[in-house]
Amino acid sequence: MSVSRETKSIFPRYNVIVVGAGHAGCEASWAAGTMGSKVLLITMNMGNMGQMSCNPSMGGIAKGQIVREIDALGGLSGIITDETMIQFRMLNRSKGPAMWSPRAQSDRYKFSEMWRERLESNENIDFLQDTVLEVLVEDGRIIGVKTSLGYSIYSDSVVLTNGTFLNGVIHIGQKSFGGGRMGETAAVGLTASLNSLGFKSSRMKTGTPVRVDGRTIDFSKLDEQSGDENPGKFSYMPTTPLGRQRSCFIAYTSLDVHDVLRTGFDFSPMFSGRIQGIGPRYCPSIEDKIERFSDKDRHQLFVEPEGRNTIEYYINGFSSSLPDNVQVEALRRIVGFENAKIFRPGYAIEYDFFPPTQLKHNLETRLVRNLFFAGQINGTTGYEEAAAQGLMAGINAHLSIKNEPEFVLSRSEAYIGVLIDDLITKGVDEPYRMFTSRAEHRTLLRQDNADERLTVLGYRLGLASLERYERYEKKRKGVDRLKEYLQTKSIQPETVEDYLESIGSTPLQQKQKIATFLLRPQVKLVDLLNLRPDILSILDDLDDLKDEVIEEAEIQIKYEGYIQKEQLFIERMNKYENLVLKDTIDYSLLPSLTIEARQKLNKIKPRTIGQASRISGISPADISALLIYITR
Repeated sequence: MSVSRETKSIFPRYNVIVVGAGHAGCEASWAAGTMGSKVLLITMNMGNMGQMSCNPSMGGIAKGQIVREIDALGGLSGIITDETMIQFRMLNRSKGPAMWSPRAQSDRYKFSEMWRERLESNENIDFLQDTVLEVLVEDGRIIGVKTSLGYSIYSDSVVLTNGTFLNGVIHIGQKSFGGGRMGETAAVGLTASLNSLGFKSSRMKTGTPVRVDGRTIDFSKLDEQSGDENPGKFSYMPTTPLGRQRSCFIAYTSLDVHDVLRTGFDFSPMFSGRIQGIGPRYCPSIEDKIERFSDKDRHQLFVEPEGRNTIEYYINGFSSSLPDNVQVEALRRIVGFENAKIFRPGYAIEYDFFPPTQLKHNLETRLVRNLFFAGQINGTTGYEEAAAQGLMAGINAHLSIKNEPEFVLSRSEAYIGVLIDDLITKGVDEPYRMFTSRAEHRTLLRQDNADERLTVLGYRLGLASLERYERYEKKRKGVDRLKEYLQTKSIQPETVEDYLESIGSTPLQQKQKIATFLLRPQVKLVDLLNLRPDILSILDDLDDLKDEVIEEAEIQIKYEGYIQKEQLFIERMNKYENLVLKDTIDYSLLPSLTIEARQKLNKIKPRTIGQASRISGISPADISALLIYITR
């Protein structure tokens, strides 16, 4: 649409406008502003920046790796999590390091407060409390937005991170009302604006559980889940160490609880068909769980504190949109919750999203230049997935207006690369959530080496600071120095005789290189350093990086064979991954392709053969036909 700009605006022209201040919007604003763009962050509520709308935690399986990648690039999610967490656990420690995933219980209120403080400290970021009603487009390029207060604000690029607010509807039993979160209004108008430009939208749903007054829970009847004895952290920067931790607890439903819940099914918006949106497979409501898994006598619930100094608890696993009286009655049948009082009931929320196959790999839309989508608007679920997309959209919004090459991470470089490639090439038929199983190169994409993979890239972009880069270099050199020492120095049998007996390992018959000795599964480098304190002398200059260096050196030595095998596999695959498919190819003119392949390739327009091979419905025969076509 053509827009008149004769009326003088009270706003300057911006490089980047970010719409929405959830996890995606906050990271997008920080990235673009830090890289030098003049940014306007528009949010409906200035008091809820970086709000944890659902569970008060960051990280978890695969999600923890994403947070560390965001941090390595220069984003803020890791730092803010470290500074506001009240519990830390490294999940999957019993498995290999590729599966280790950090998770933190956060103080919901301090988390949001710190996001606002950090964004306000960035002089390139301005703020406006308002609602965006439409995007302004001229000659196929974004030129700004129009708001509910009647402002037309102009910019070189726009990043939409609207979360669950687009035409959001909240459901509690038979009650339904507009809202993007409990207590906050829905965003109406923007979906219609985008639809008028040719964008396709659909509906999704998510839910959140009842919040409970902790003074009314009998914790003596629950299983306590404390944090790690020596808590770790997310950021590679020297953040404040975690002090006193707050415990979480585990409770269980029962057949009695399930029977009470079933009494509300006739009034459930999900079972009555009033909810049409697609729900999350891996985080279903409690009513959905007891229907889908009717053979289970009980389901596990995680009782999580909302902050360090609050009595409010989040009942993870008890998400529901049943009538509030049914929720409370069922809750009070759970052991330990007999006298529970609630702060607010659980609810479901339906909202608009835009299938992500309408995007390029830099998260720019195919229909409108310099318009970017990030977060739940793309059909994802989770703070971490949203933050990663926001960071990448903010980076690329800045690069696009500077006419600089786009920044795209491959599947072998980062979980972030896997996430975005999955969205763009496969689309979503349910809210997308990251798992380690989605990453075929997870041996290389560990949480411990995200800085090794990404910090140099973030520094070159102008996002990661010089301090961060120098800290990474110091760690890298420390790892190399320690590995060289372990690979060249030997250990004597008598030195480790008692140690090997204590861990049930066979005696050492002759002296052996320390690195070779470390290949024994039971042997830990930390234990070895206690036996050989002389090794620690080469780490004296590393200060607080010492533990990270020891862990990284041990992983690289123990898993060297697996790492090399994975790298060779990637090199072989890259010959296909990097074969470029031009945007101008009309696949409908290639009769050697199946009809499904022609339709999907024309719709998605993959950048490479590798990306084409991952599109659902594209067969090996289709890929062979494409290889023949492009080599001609």
